[in-house]
Parts: sequence; C-alpha cells; structure tokens
Amino acid sequence: MPIPRQPVPALDVPLVGGGRWVLADQRPDRFSLVVFYRGVHCPMCRAHVTELDGLIDEFAAVGVDRVLAVSGDDEDRARRAVEEWGISRVPIGYGLSLASMREWGLYVSKAIKEGQPNEFSEPGLFLVRPDGTLYAAVQTTMPFLRPHLDEVVETVRWINENDYPARGEL
Repeated sequence: MPIPRQPVPALDVPLVGGGRWVLADQRPDRFSLVVFYRGVHCPMCRAHVTELDGLIDEFAAVGVDRVLAVSGDDEDRARRAVEEWGISRVPIGYGLSLASMREWGLYVSKAIKEGQPNEFSEPGLFLVRPDGTLYAAVQTTMPFLRPHLDEVVETVRWINENDYPARGEL
C-alpha cells in the first residue's frame, strides 16, 4: 500500500482514444490526481467520473493539472464508459491489472451480478506530488463513501495556501 511521502507504484495504462498515461511522465504544477473506479457497470462510478469531468478547470486552477480515471475494464468497456457517460475532458485509462490494483492498496471485489467483470477494484483517489510521492489517498471497500470532488478542490486550495504537509507517513 502506498505511504504518504514515499514513491507511489508505477502506473502506465492505455487510454481510450489512443496513447498512454504514464504517471512517471506527468509534470503537474502541484499534484497529479488518479481516480480508480470500478468500471462501466457501476452507476456510482458514472456519477463520480462525470463530476470529475466537470471539475477539470477547477482542479487545474489549484494545481491539479494532471488527472486520470482508470479501471480494470477492457478497452471496449472503457470506451462504453466514455460514450455512455459523456466524458470529454478526463483521460480514461483501462486494463489495470489485478497486481497493479493490489500494489496501489485498492480493495478488490469479485462479481456478484451479471454485467460485472470477474474481479475489479473498489474506488480509490490519490493525490501524487510532482516527485512521484504520495500526498494523500482515499480508498473504500465498496462503491459508497467517496469524497465529494468539489470538496477535494477546496481542500487542495487550502493545502496550497497553508503549505500543509502530507500526513500519515508513520
């Protein structure tokens, strides 16, 4: 599991529409934001990623100018998410491996109803410093209890204004 102030695991995923998103190549002003979502089957993920898509400018204004939403969905399922959810601004990564999910400390679930992949990660949100170290993370064991992204924007604004250090490193 990633620990604040320590390097996060590598992340290199293909993107819907082509190209790759490689965390090590990101050069954010203050933070990269990686949002792990369950997959196209999840209505709560739809709401969360759609909210993120609408807040891209607000995140950029507080220095979170490298953003990714990623799941273990295959390319077809990830493309469906982009199309059905109307995502136009957030890069959508796909093909996250079970090993990578575990490296990131994400909880993993197995399918309990039709339309779900056999295994998929539960949600996680990670703020990563430009040097590749973890600043903050929120993980949950189920689709509920995610942070409200407008509150994350305001929290990052406060963090920047108060030069607040990463916590939870021990």
